[in-house]
Amino acid sequence: MLNWKGKNVLVTGGNGFLGSWLVNDLVKRGAKVTCIIRDAVANSSLQLLGLTDKINAVAGTIEDYRTVERAMNEFEAEVVFHLAAQAIVGLANKSPMPTFEANIKGTWNVLEACRQLSVARTIVASSDKAYGEHRELPYKEDFALNGLTPYEASKSCTDLLARTYARTYGLKIAVTRCGNIYGGGDLNFSRIIPGTIKSVLNDERPVIRSDGTPVRDYIYVLDAVAAYITLAEQLDRKEVAGEAFNFGTEQPISVLELTKKIIIATGKKLEPNILGQAKNELQAQYLDWSKAKRILEWKPKYGLDDGLKETIDWYRKYRMKPIVSS
Repeated sequence: MLNWKGKNVLVTGGNGFLGSWLVNDLVKRGAKVTCIIRDAVANSSLQLLGLTDKINAVAGTIEDYRTVERAMNEFEAEVVFHLAAQAIVGLANKSPMPTFEANIKGTWNVLEACRQLSVARTIVASSDKAYGEHRELPYKEDFALNGLTPYEASKSCTDLLARTYARTYGLKIAVTRCGNIYGGGDLNFSRIIPGTIKSVLNDERPVIRSDGTPVRDYIYVLDAVAAYITLAEQLDRKEVAGEAFNFGTEQPISVLELTKKIIIATGKKLEPNILGQAKNELQAQYLDWSKAKRILEWKPKYGLDDGLKETIDWYRKYRMKPIVSS
C-alpha cells in the first residue's frame, strides 16, 4: 500500500464530478492535493464536499503547457491523476475543436510535463467510449480503439498517448477505462442518472432522448475512486505500468430499465417521456473487468440498487439548492 500521508498529488479536473470525489478521498488519506482549475463554478462538487480550503488551486487550463508544468513543478507533484476533459458528448459533436484541444492537446501537455519533471506515478482517464463500436461484448482491453465520433476519438487518442509515453520513455503510467460513472455531485443533468433524478424529485416526467433500448454499464463513483487509487498504488508492478484497465460492473441495463428503477427508488409514480431522437448512440456497450480483478484484485463494492440509493439521497439533501432547482 502506498503511504499517501504528505504525498504531493496533482489532480487535473479536480473540481469535476469524479475529480472532486477523488480529491475527497486523497485529502482523507492525508495527501497534499493540488488542482488545476479552469473556472470557479458556483456550487461545484468541490465546494459541496467542503474541499476548497483543503487543496492548492492553480488557475488555468491544461491546454496551456506552462500552466501544467508550473503546477507540477511548484507543488512538487509525485503523483498525477489526469482527469480533466471536455466530457459532454453533445457538445463534442457540436464543437469538436475545443474537445480535441482539451482532451488530446491537454493530455500530451500533462504527459510531457510528467516526462520533463520525472513524475513518479501518473494515472490517465480514458473511457469505455475509446473503444467505439464492437460487435463482440463485453469489451476487453485488447480490443481496438475505434472511436469515430468527436468525443470517442478524443478518448482513443488520450488512451494511445498515455501508453505511448509509458512505452517510449519508461514512465509509470496506467490508463483507466471506466463505464458510465454515476453518483451524487454530478451536475451534468444531460446525463441519464442525474437528469432522471432531478426530474423525478421535482415531480416531472423524466425524458429519454433515445428509444430506451440502448444498454450500458454503470459504475458508482466511489468504486471508480477506489479503482484510481488502487491503480496508482500498484504502478511499481511490471504487470501494471503501461497498461490499460477496464473498470465496470458487467451488469448492463437498458436506459428504460434504469429510468424505471430510479422512479421506483424515489417512490414516485411517473412515466418516462420517450423521445426516440438520440443520434450516434451505440446500441450496447459494457466492459469486461476481469483483468482488474485478476491483476489488481479490484472489484466493485456497490451494486446498482445500493449506488442509486446513495445517489438519490445525495440529491434529496441538496435539492433545495440551485444545483437541482436550476
